[in-house]
Amino acid sequence: MATFLLRRTAPLTADECFERLTDWSRHGDRVPFTRVSATRGSGRAAGDVILARTVVGPFGFDDPMEIVRFDPPGAGRAGLCRLEKRGRVVRGWAEFRVRPATADDGRAEALWVEEIRVRGLPAAFDPVVAGVARLVFGRVLAALLG
Repeated sequence: MATFLLRRTAPLTADECFERLTDWSRHGDRVPFTRVSATRGSGRAAGDVILARTVVGPFGFDDPMEIVRFDPPGAGRAGLCRLEKRGRVVRGWAEFRVRPATADDGRAEALWVEEIRVRGLPAAFDPVVAGVARLVFGRVLAALLG
């Protein structure tokens, strides 16, 4: 499996940062050829399903993800959203973690960790998959928090 980690500090509160990271339609606005939406539930609770649909010309695939944990940040507590990828093409998991960067500056630190396995792609390609994912999702993260 290809694994990547992204860390950013944003001029947002932890609550605002978590809200932006879990605004699923905004993810699709930032990923080329992809639309993201909640297909079961509101996208704000464990058990809800998020679908990323990617289409390039006549080719496309779905990346359904079930939210298995959805804990917004609270007083003295970091926020965490964990998704399990349940598709036929893309498997793995993703986590968004958010916490105040420091006690008094109103900024937040966001961490995006993801483990991806692409069906039919040998493990030898994991470094390439991780590199491309880091580049694409790094831009997504910067846009979501900017």
